[in-house]
Parts: sequence; C-alpha cells; structure tokens
Amino acid sequence: MIERLCIIGVGLIGGSLARALREAGACQEVVGAGRNTGNLQTAVGLGVIDRYDTDLAQAVSGADMVVVCVPLGAMEGVFSAIKGQLAEHVVLTDVGSAKGSVIEAAQRVFGSVPEFFVPGHPIAGTEQSGVEASFSGLYKDRRVILTPLPETDAHATDRVRDLWEAAGARVTDMDPIHHDAILAATSHLPHVLAYALVDSLSRLDDSDELFEYAAGGFRDFTRIASSDPVMWRDICLGNGDAIQLMIEHFIRDLQGLNHAVQDRDGQQLLKIFTSAKAARDRFMEKQ
Repeated sequence: MIERLCIIGVGLIGGSLARALREAGACQEVVGAGRNTGNLQTAVGLGVIDRYDTDLAQAVSGADMVVVCVPLGAMEGVFSAIKGQLAEHVVLTDVGSAKGSVIEAAQRVFGSVPEFFVPGHPIAGTEQSGVEASFSGLYKDRRVILTPLPETDAHATDRVRDLWEAAGARVTDMDPIHHDAILAATSHLPHVLAYALVDSLSRLDDSDELFEYAAGGFRDFTRIASSDPVMWRDICLGNGDAIQLMIEHFIRDLQGLNHAVQDRDGQQLLKIFTSAKAARDRFMEKQ
C-alpha cells in the first residue's frame, strides 16, 4: 500500500497510473504536481488526484512514492526542485522513454544516482495527451521496463515493481543502455518515420487533395504523428545516438527497396514484402 503517491506531470501516463492504482486500492492519497493549474484542477475534478500543488518541493513532502511523468528535457529541472525535499523513506521513479538521459540528469543533480531512485519506462500510451485522455486500463497486460543500477536499493526496485503490477502491467528489468537501443528501434524510429512522412507530404503542392483521399493504411501508419511533439523532440535529443544508428540502418534498407523499384525487380520486392509479412505475423502471434 502506498500511503501518499505524488505524480509530477498529471497527463495521459501519470493520470492513467493514478486511476489504475486507485481502482486496485493500492494507494491512500494521490497528490498531483505540475505548472498547469488548469490541468491539475481538471485532474481533481475527474477524481484522478486528491489534491495538487504547483510547488514541487511542497508536493513531494511526505510522499512515500514519487513518479516523475514529464518530458525528458524537464527531468533535470524536476530533480533539482525536489532535491532535499524528499521524505526519508521515499522511492523515486520516472516514466521516461530514454533511460540514459534520465540517469545522467539524476547524476548531475544528486551527485550520484540515489539508491532510492528506480528508472522505469512503461511501454504503453496513445497518440492522445492530457489527463482527460487518461484511463485505468492503459497498463493492463502491457510491459514496463525497470532499469535499476548497481547502487539502486533492491527494496526500492521491488516497491516500483509492485506499483506497476498493481496497475496491471508485466514488469521486467533491463540494462539502461540495452533499453535505449531496443526502444530506438521499436518505438523511437517508428515515431520519427511517421512524423517525417506526414511533414514531407504536407509540403507537396497538392497536399490537401492527398490527405482528402488518404485511406485507412495512411491513417494507421501515421496515427502516432499526432503524439506530443515536445515529448518526441526530447526523446530524439535524449536518445540521439541510438536513434541515429537506427535511422541510418533504415536508410540503407530503404535505398535497397528504392533500387528494386527502379529496376522493376519483382522478385526482390516480393522477397522483401514476404519477409516483412512473416516477421510481423510472428510478432502479432506473441501479443
């Protein structure tokens, strides 16, 4: 049981976590924190949080669990604001999509990674944002990756694992560098490609007509381009090396596909498409 949960950044991710834990009866009080008073008032009105404070130092006071749900670029500022204000028995975790940059931010602020800090990342979300989009089932049967460091207290890791399991998630541990490489391939690259495609087509002379006749495939592929641009800018900056490697890898394969189209090489095109279909079918069977 979490006695006082403080969520810094009450949007889709933080709001859904609060809803799930409330539904599971896993916490007694939920305190929201952030800069947007209107959003926090909405969260209270929706029953997502019990109360809020725009002063982060005041918000974390007395909390035994603090979850930071802000864009990667804001992590260091949050750590600085709450440094020295945390309760002695606190456990601190985050939901950032790139763990290396979060760990580095914690090192800069605290001098070293605190033993009570457990970096984490829920592999869940939608293209929507804001507390109004939150719902209690967001994490049900979804993966959450924890990336504890050698200095991380094992009891703190267990408490964060319990938190996410109470929300319905399947929790695994992973090395932070390995995490960032995997997410660059499976999440960050697809988002970059979706943004790039929509931006490219929008700058064509007949873009309005193109979008008017776009079919379901275009909507499905580009849905994630409706995600929060600030969040994805920060992810690209925070995990830039791994994302760059994946973009370069994709460009090489895209050039190969382009050559097959130029050469009207039906055999090579069929080979690529057949291989891709088989790989995705295997992936879907495991879901």
